[in-house]
Amino acid sequence: MSRDATKYLLTEDRIPTHWVNLMADLPGEPLPPLNPQTKEPAGPPDLLAIFPESLVLQEVSAEPEVEIPEEVREAYKLWRPTPLYRARRLEQALGTPAHIYYKYEGVSPSGSHKPNTAIPQAYENARAGIRKITTETGAGQWGSSLAFACGMFGLECEVFMVGSSYDQKPYRRSMMETWGATVHRSPSQLTESGRANAAHDTGSLGIAISEAVEIAAQNEDINYALGSVLNHVLLHQTVIGQETIAQMEMAGEEPDVVIACVGGGSNFGGLVFPWLRRNLREGATTRFIGAEPAACPTLTKGVYAYDFGDTAGFTPLMPMYTLGHDFVPPPVHAGGLRYHGDSPLVSALVHEGLVEARAYRQSETFAAGVQFARTEGIIPAPEPTHAIRAVIEEAEAAKEAGDERVILFGLCGHGHFDLSAYDAYLAGTLEDPDFSQDEMDRAIAALPDGVPSI
Repeated sequence: MSRDATKYLLTEDRIPTHWVNLMADLPGEPLPPLNPQTKEPAGPPDLLAIFPESLVLQEVSAEPEVEIPEEVREAYKLWRPTPLYRARRLEQALGTPAHIYYKYEGVSPSGSHKPNTAIPQAYENARAGIRKITTETGAGQWGSSLAFACGMFGLECEVFMVGSSYDQKPYRRSMMETWGATVHRSPSQLTESGRANAAHDTGSLGIAISEAVEIAAQNEDINYALGSVLNHVLLHQTVIGQETIAQMEMAGEEPDVVIACVGGGSNFGGLVFPWLRRNLREGATTRFIGAEPAACPTLTKGVYAYDFGDTAGFTPLMPMYTLGHDFVPPPVHAGGLRYHGDSPLVSALVHEGLVEARAYRQSETFAAGVQFARTEGIIPAPEPTHAIRAVIEEAEAAKEAGDERVILFGLCGHGHFDLSAYDAYLAGTLEDPDFSQDEMDRAIAALPDGVPSI
């Protein structure tokens, strides 16, 4: 048997003790969110109606590191640290001199990276005496993770699941219900936001967010939890990148490029931020690539402007790349990437040229996912197949240039509940929607009035 390592494993005592807060290292003053009514800078009081104070303090913190509560680290031990793999079989299939590594988050109880933030959010809400948490979910990875986390800390969980994913992924719904959650198809008839968007039958994350926020805002013992976009969510995910720094040291290599799929930014920020901090602090030259769907090309075709995080306009206005808060993406199978906006932190990094964004069509991402499954054995969720497509591009470029560049990417979840999508791809019936200029024009026209340009 070869002595070449395939996976790099850390022991439980190497679970990070702090989260990395990139806010402290970003150049210039961060743009503040705006109150949706006054259009003035929003502060902590604007968030306390739906979030516990401890999470609001994390959201606005300028500290470079935030300590992870011991109870959260104890829960992390159920699946963390997660493995880092060397994709030797994929390298061989591609005939590339590149060295490809991937961090696999699919070993968590819900099969993705989402419990990294679901656990601390449930923990802080339980400490605050909250009875129930409401949320949205796209592909179901976030909803199932929050259902799991709420069960651990004795909370009720109510999930509004985007209509297209509710139909495509019934077993994700079964997972949530197994962990005790109540799941609704969104748009629903339970909220004003849902009823107002009944014409958009496939739904969107923006509509589902509006429904969940509406319920939380009307009840003192109910809070809302978001699975992406916000600073504290990306903060919690940085356990991923911190572990990979230690694991790449075990492998004796440094990545030349780090790649992750991006929808709202949680997976991307979690892997990238600890590495990017080294660029900002130590002058490292690692490149960073965010891969998104061509059907929902927020970072590659969106406008950098203040916009609502939801469809109904309940949330603060955030400085971000956006396709317009009333944009309803086509029902691509990468449900976790069907979001009109993006994290303000990730958006700022793209705007400053510190991160490159690329968009890929659905068919080419599934082709990459199948190639990965047939070489490395893991069937990836549709979301990270976008990252795999970018990895293959980088590996082919390395082959053409004859260089042994080191590529690190995030495999944020498995595709065991997405096999109907693979069925469609293998049968040749997978649709390949794109984003049109007409849609872009409508998005720009629908941006909020009376807000500062950025």
